[in-house]
Amino acid sequence: MNVLQDLIDRSLVYQMTNGERLNDLLRTGSLSFYIGFDATASSLHLGHLVPLMVASHLQKAGHKPRILIGGATALVGDPSGRSTERTMETRETVNDWADSLKIQMTRFLDFDNGSATGAVLLNNADWLNKLNYINFLRDIGKHFSVNRMLTAESVKQRLETGFSFLEFNYTLLQSYDFLHLFREENCILQVGGADQWGNIVAGIDLIRRKESAEAYGFTCPLVTTSTGEKMSKSQPGGAIWLDPNLTSPYQYYQFWINVDDRDAAYFMKLYTYLPMNEIAEYEKLTGADTRRTKEKLAFEATAIAHGKDQAEKAQNAAKALFAGKGDQQNVPATDLHLSRITDGISAVDLFTETGLCSSRGEVRRLGKQGGLYIQGERVNAPEEKITEELLKDNSLLLRAGKKRYHRINFV
Repeated sequence: MNVLQDLIDRSLVYQMTNGERLNDLLRTGSLSFYIGFDATASSLHLGHLVPLMVASHLQKAGHKPRILIGGATALVGDPSGRSTERTMETRETVNDWADSLKIQMTRFLDFDNGSATGAVLLNNADWLNKLNYINFLRDIGKHFSVNRMLTAESVKQRLETGFSFLEFNYTLLQSYDFLHLFREENCILQVGGADQWGNIVAGIDLIRRKESAEAYGFTCPLVTTSTGEKMSKSQPGGAIWLDPNLTSPYQYYQFWINVDDRDAAYFMKLYTYLPMNEIAEYEKLTGADTRRTKEKLAFEATAIAHGKDQAEKAQNAAKALFAGKGDQQNVPATDLHLSRITDGISAVDLFTETGLCSSRGEVRRLGKQGGLYIQGERVNAPEEKITEELLKDNSLLLRAGKKRYHRINFV
């Protein structure tokens, strides 16, 4: 299998170094590669999905993933793609976040210690926290040209607004990560997002200088929708997280089934394991038939991130709400004590407590726009109290806008 060509066909490769040689290595042997994720939140999000899928494809082709959690570099903050310095977090918070990320990655990668291609999870805090600063400057820092570092896009964008010396060190630390993994894990390939190109090339250069050896790198594209929106933590409408406690499997499924028709087949290439010849058949669908493409995308993407069982439940819930069939019990739900009804609770309270609306102001705005529904009936006065007569089997079905649902069970 030509895994590099498959990744290129899926639009998962943006830039690479020495592509011809790297292709030969990937086709003729099993090599170790690494992808890093800084622990900057308790969960991975849509912006992390592309490099995770790349790691999964490479592992399935017989290569060895080394997944690096940036427990130490997260304390510095990657300036790439940012207009301001990251908020400084405590070591304890970063360590907790690193532990959370490990759990989410097991859906995408096989961490079987007994397998020749089993993924290994590492934390750069294990070696970066032990560095002697003076020795590090003499041994590693001397190989970096300040003039060259100033030409990096991530630095140039920040020179006018301010760029701290702390952030300036980030490239050195990530380059050292690559050198350390080259020495300790025999990693000869680093994969990262498009904004990591400068850091990857710097690491390759450091390995050449220190070890007189060749290493390789390639970046994944910055994914945007047909309307130009980035697939990232700053997703319009709120971040889409991989942690089911932050974004439920049903919400995750709904995100994919509601993508623009123009993006559906493209996202299939990026976010599913479907073979390219099968995706080509979905690309031929037009008009109302595109719904089939989005249903397939939503099911496959949700099954990868949350398991087939959760994907089936989300699919059934969607059918219950949009097609009049399926199991409505799988719609996201909240339990409230029945006394909340008898004591007096308004639609404003319900829509904010369930998270369907981010604020009471948003509830009122949606109400004025005709976008609030309870039990399928439009709510024109969201401040009015809900009555028990609205309950059906002791539950209420809320809808905000056209596609966001939540069920409340009164117990």
